[in-house]
Amino acid sequence: MSCEHRRAKTDRLDTELLMRAFLGWLRGEKRHCTMAAIPTMEEEDSRRPSRERERLVGEQTRLVNRIKAILARFGIRHLRLSLRQAADRLEAIRTAEGTALPHNTRAELHRFLERLSLVRQQIRAIEQERERKLATGPAAENDPHAMVRLIARIIGIGVETTDMLVHKILSRGLRDRRAVARYAGLTGSPDESGQRRRERGLARAGNARVRRGMIQPAWRFLSFQKDSNLAQWFQARTSDGRKTTRKTMIVALARKLLIALWRLVTTSEVPNGVVLRLAS
Repeated sequence: MSCEHRRAKTDRLDTELLMRAFLGWLRGEKRHCTMAAIPTMEEEDSRRPSRERERLVGEQTRLVNRIKAILARFGIRHLRLSLRQAADRLEAIRTAEGTALPHNTRAELHRFLERLSLVRQQIRAIEQERERKLATGPAAENDPHAMVRLIARIIGIGVETTDMLVHKILSRGLRDRRAVARYAGLTGSPDESGQRRRERGLARAGNARVRRGMIQPAWRFLSFQKDSNLAQWFQARTSDGRKTTRKTMIVALARKLLIALWRLVTTSEVPNGVVLRLAS
């Protein structure tokens, strides 16, 4: 059987399966199939700045690491790349042997620094535009900007994390807390066979960006919200001092924190013991 014939046969079977699923949905058969909610053009467009900023931050990190690696070959480790005069200091910098940087290396570093400056300018432009939108007048309760302003009042959770969570998960209108945890990929994946049951770690079917973005705020939450019920729950579960227990329980704390944020934006229920900033 030729490849074209096999491909045509597969396409025909997939089309027939799609037709059966659609007919079952039209007949109203329960749990026959579910329809995915397609975001509108405006919703998809509102997620672009956060995604672009994440890519730019990754590019900034790669450029910084590349520059540091080049300088490390010559024994130079004290150049601060965060300074605006970093490019000017390349002319006066000296290697471990006391000589100036070679011409080609210095030219390459200048080009790297120019790209780094451009990336930082683009990151600042995205952040300034986001701050401008957040500083506009009052909006509806279900507006993403209103959600960002509400969650950003929690001490210990930054605007960047809040913006990502709102546009990625909290504004999707998920039906319950289980759906929120499943979408974020912060639920377990049990392996059951007869009487044996064991956990295989986190389920990888959720949104990886939300999952990664919740772990760091969970650690910060322990420092800034020590008197909250969530932080006290974590401390009680990890009182034995084992590192493995803390690493495991931080995922559970991230799941609980995400559900608490979802309740905050949907029902205005503030988590117990959480300290909020004064509304501006």
